[in-house]
Amino acid sequence: MAVGAAGYVFRPSTLDGVRRVLELAAERGVPVVPRGAGCSYGDAAIVAEGIVLDTSRMRRVLAWDPETGIVDVEPGVPVADLWRYVLGDGWWPPVVTGTMVPTVGGVLAANGHGKNAWRRGPIGEHCLELDLMTADGAVTTVSPKSDPELYYAVPGSFGQLGIVVRARLAMKRVASGLVEVEAVSAPDLEGMLRLLEDGLGRWEYLVGWIDAFPGGRRLGRGLVHLARHLEPGEDPEPAQTLRAERQDLPDTLLGIVPRSVVWRALKPLTNRPGMRTVNAVKYRLGATVGEDARYRQTLAEFSFLLDSVPGWKRIYRPGGMIQHQSFVPTGRAHDVFAAQLEACRRAGLPSFLAVLKRHRPDPFLLSHGVDGYSLALDFPVIAGSRRRLWKLVRRLGELTVEAGGRFYPAKDAALPGELYRASFPGGELDRFLRLKARLDPDGFLRSALADRLFTSG
Repeated sequence: MAVGAAGYVFRPSTLDGVRRVLELAAERGVPVVPRGAGCSYGDAAIVAEGIVLDTSRMRRVLAWDPETGIVDVEPGVPVADLWRYVLGDGWWPPVVTGTMVPTVGGVLAANGHGKNAWRRGPIGEHCLELDLMTADGAVTTVSPKSDPELYYAVPGSFGQLGIVVRARLAMKRVASGLVEVEAVSAPDLEGMLRLLEDGLGRWEYLVGWIDAFPGGRRLGRGLVHLARHLEPGEDPEPAQTLRAERQDLPDTLLGIVPRSVVWRALKPLTNRPGMRTVNAVKYRLGATVGEDARYRQTLAEFSFLLDSVPGWKRIYRPGGMIQHQSFVPTGRAHDVFAAQLEACRRAGLPSFLAVLKRHRPDPFLLSHGVDGYSLALDFPVIAGSRRRLWKLVRRLGELTVEAGGRFYPAKDAALPGELYRASFPGGELDRFLRLKARLDPDGFLRSALADRLFTSG
């Protein structure tokens, strides 16, 4: 684990249980941080010598209307339970993360996005209303109409304004449990960005993988995957592909190797020479598919790539891993990302996994969305490299701020707070802190992330 802290964990299953945890924190004078499934790569759900309010036992679907696609859920409902519940009626969550393990409450707290961020925005845009329990134990129903100031501040606030105890979400109608995918290779970063830009309007999902090891003319080379939902009539067996059990990821690789042991095979390769080889082989295999390689995948197989290797985080033991994700306006994306990739290479710390996405702005107060692109870079925390890695993250952040970009705290453990605050030059953080002072005047709702990023203290 890259970061951590010792605290007390409480797992309430009811509203009264959540309220009692907040009362206990007030009595003892200790901070409280909400936690979903603990999928953040950083310090979003930890606080030293405080209380971790684990919502994973609050996982009931409270109401579902298969005619409208509106669902009410408790915060601990995993993304996996959500899509499995609605798919058989012809619906799918409009935004899903790269793994189905996170909870709805956790994804809302981070205002998570998916491979279709350019079109659907973050999950907050599909939350019609929510029940928020504030630090005093009161529950308020919040919607864009009832309290727009608070509604647009909660998603992306990482539980610092209150605990989401119910969310009403709008699902997306689908005619099949399959998507059509097109895979295309690009020889450099410019080609990657061009492919994603050309895909706008024609595809629902746009995502690129970059081989971060080569420099020079091959800098930023990679593979782009574009996908769309099938239209009515394109799937000859929609009643079958919409069954949740047809979406289950296979237990074996190539029908032979159990996926549960794949991480063990990857562990010896989790070093710079090994990952250089893995990335090179992946690119060369992808570059042979041609310019029009199309195939169909299940929604789960395409959406939840990380879940195809159970226990994948173990390959980064014992030091763990961190991720830095920069969001940069379109006109600056090429220069900034090229400079970031080069900075990693010069530091001797090339990213083991680099992912490129297209985004758009959204109305949320602490939004990470821009009219542009994001580049997510994964780094192992290896003994002896921690100081150098944190210094590199600072440089990556400086390049982002200079370009007028933003950051995604859910995937961050090392970004300096002054850079995060500098990414909101319009006074957004001041407005957030005024809301915080009104709803939580004693500052009981806190996390290591909030202490690091939101305030200069």
